[in-house]
Amino acid sequence: MKSESFTELENVIKFLVDNSTVRLEISGHTDNVGSLRANTKLSQDRAQSVVNYLVSKGIAVSRLEAKGYAFSQPLGTNDTSDGRAQNRRVEFKILSK
Repeated sequence: MKSESFTELENVIKFLVDNSTVRLEISGHTDNVGSLRANTKLSQDRAQSVVNYLVSKGIAVSRLEAKGYAFSQPLGTNDTSDGRAQNRRVEFKILSK
């Protein structure tokens, strides 16, 4: 994880502590460089590392679901370095309140 991610992760932790029944999907995404197989593993590992961090901070693993989407949900074009950078990300989705 990037060092600048920790500030946002602290916000997520605070949200989860303040909303003790919320369940989240943590989704990992990649650009399209490399194979689908490699990017699927990378995106899953990316999401799982966030789950592991949240669990290490006291969030119950039962409230978190890691899912890797590889390059199936791009935000930007994969034709430019800026677009590929946008596509390498982790997102949070509320599954239940």
